[in-house]
Amino acid sequence: MSVAASTPARMIKRQSKGSKANEAGKARRVAARSGTGRVADRSDDVAGVRLTHPDRLLYPQQGLTKRDLAEFYAGIADWILPHVVERPLSLLRCPEGEGKACFFQRHAGNGLPEHLKPVLIEEEKARREYLFIEDERGLIALTQMGVLEIHPWGCRVGHIDEPDRLTLDLDPGRGVSWPKVVEAARSIRELLARVDLTSYAKTTGGKGLHVVVPLAPRQSWTVLKDFAHAVALELVRRSPRQYTATLSKAERAGKIFIDYLRTFRGASAVAAYSTRARPGAPVSTPIRWAELGAGLTSDQYTVANLGRRLERLEKDPWEGFFKVRQSITKAVQASLQG
Repeated sequence: MSVAASTPARMIKRQSKGSKANEAGKARRVAARSGTGRVADRSDDVAGVRLTHPDRLLYPQQGLTKRDLAEFYAGIADWILPHVVERPLSLLRCPEGEGKACFFQRHAGNGLPEHLKPVLIEEEKARREYLFIEDERGLIALTQMGVLEIHPWGCRVGHIDEPDRLTLDLDPGRGVSWPKVVEAARSIRELLARVDLTSYAKTTGGKGLHVVVPLAPRQSWTVLKDFAHAVALELVRRSPRQYTATLSKAERAGKIFIDYLRTFRGASAVAAYSTRARPGAPVSTPIRWAELGAGLTSDQYTVANLGRRLERLEKDPWEGFFKVRQSITKAVQASLQG
């Protein structure tokens, strides 16, 4: 089943559920602190998925339990699902919560939960099973597994070799101010617009920003990676003291690393509306280009306040994202190089 982009009206209406869930979570924590125990009418099922250890703290500093996180995702399901369903996923699992031992899971293992699906993908020397989800139940099943970060590939499971988005990750090194990160994102937007490519921005929930380019699934991974690399190199050519396209940390102090390596077969980037395994329970959040400024921070939106943001929106910050049909043609590549 494919999940199409929902209308803003339906998505905003859905947020009332998320707000109620947040309020219910607060009520449970108040009850626990007062010694009265759990709220009597709470179920360990969320969206039809049974949670084990639902009161386990996944974000201890915020008092957010596994049930709270599952209800958060149920409340924003219409927003996040179009970005994660039917895509191979890399999952950051923190079974004991943020701040404890975490690990990445990229392949299907034994005892796969019912609502997580395997997809067999051909690699250089083997065929491996990866994971994907189809619906809201799959999303909640990820929380049941202690997943705090969802990292989808830039393609769908039925089109592994036909990527449909390009992601450039702006990763500031030590000593780089936030306005410089904003400037970098705007420079990339201008550069892409010059070759007639529409791009979108989102916070990462960490220190930086993502610039995302939706694409018709026509080009190969090699074309995307080469183009992303060319964009990074062009920024470095313009401002070598401000940017780097080199992975080496020694080269990144005081510079912004334009990470083009999110765009190759098998690579992934944190999903729009995914939480991050960081203090404060931040959420990687799509924003309008007009919102991008000194007053915004990469970890500004969290499990606690994202629902209010979505309720206030009059339209999707990434309006039209799933309707954009653009390609990195030979003319586009030549234009950038010129």
